[in-house]
Amino acid sequence: MATLDPKSSVAAVGACAVAIAFLSASQDIVFDAYRTDLLHEHERGAGAAVSVLGYRLAMLVSGGLALILADQWLGWPGMFRAMAALFALMAAITLWAPATPPTAPLASDVRRELVGFVAMLVAGVGTFWLLRQLPWQLLGTGRFVSLGADTLMLLAACVVALKAARRAGFPSFLAPWDAFFSRERAAALLAMIVLYKLGDAFAGSLSTTFLIRGAGFTATEVGAVNKVLGLVATIVGALAGGAWLAKRPLYGSLMLFGVLQAVSNFGYWLLSVLPKDYLLMAAAIGFENLCGGMGTAAFVAFLMALTDRRFSAAQYALLSALSAVGRVYVGPASGVMVEAFGWPTFFVFTVGAALPGLVLLRWLRPQVAALDRAAPAGPGGAGK
Repeated sequence: MATLDPKSSVAAVGACAVAIAFLSASQDIVFDAYRTDLLHEHERGAGAAVSVLGYRLAMLVSGGLALILADQWLGWPGMFRAMAALFALMAAITLWAPATPPTAPLASDVRRELVGFVAMLVAGVGTFWLLRQLPWQLLGTGRFVSLGADTLMLLAACVVALKAARRAGFPSFLAPWDAFFSRERAAALLAMIVLYKLGDAFAGSLSTTFLIRGAGFTATEVGAVNKVLGLVATIVGALAGGAWLAKRPLYGSLMLFGVLQAVSNFGYWLLSVLPKDYLLMAAAIGFENLCGGMGTAAFVAFLMALTDRRFSAAQYALLSALSAVGRVYVGPASGVMVEAFGWPTFFVFTVGAALPGLVLLRWLRPQVAALDRAAPAGPGGAGK
């Protein structure tokens, strides 16, 4: 990308961006599997916290710092080269990373993998395209109707894609999927993965837009407080959550942090009904990000506990992708709700959106508690 001019090589820049995103997602999967294989049960909380810390620092370096470097000193080509050099350094550091315990390799047929992947992709995309051709406008033209129709089409496309993968045979997808569903209440656990941070995702999806357009703060004020204070609060929250998890059961941590995540959204509700106040803005942003960081640390530890080490890469990729469904979906839904009901009602709804996940967590208490007991004890600690 450093050698390309976006004005004359838009397609090439786009291809590079897609390749970087594809390889980045692949690296995420490998790293998540590595962390899951490496850490013992009593280390999950700290591992989740450090992962959040590293992720947020990486966002700061590749976001704000990269923009400053490009604007003030290096220009865009020089900044991209600097980022590439940083990646090379990180790759070299992994040579000294601790090795994971050895596991028996799973036999796989490359041809079946390729055929299964292509069948799943074609079936899912094809189904969605065909459904888009139906006269959905006959049901109405409102935004809620359009959002509901898109949701139904996506669900139908996913079901067809899964059936196509099973019929064609897709070993690296089906084996981890089947292993997960051998658990008691597996479907409910998947639902909890989607719902646990849903309220947090709703509030976060439009927080910057609300602060500028709804609460009346300037972009500079929001950038200074929301980005800096929010980043620090998230890191502190993640580290605090990791320290808490190191000494306490997973279920209690998930419940406590889930309640705090929900309550923290009332800070934005106060901003929406009270006069403009800088101290209130800072308190709302700081508390919401602090609670969100603690919730994220517990949630990552939960995903690691759910992952079968025989399929650590594939299962964690599937579970983390499923957890992103809510975050992806809430974007358009949030905009429709704000336009229809206004900011105060929207933020009250974000608190309510967190409740189904907490109710489901309470119902799944035996299964979540069993994750602590089933984990092997590591050196210097015992499984709960």
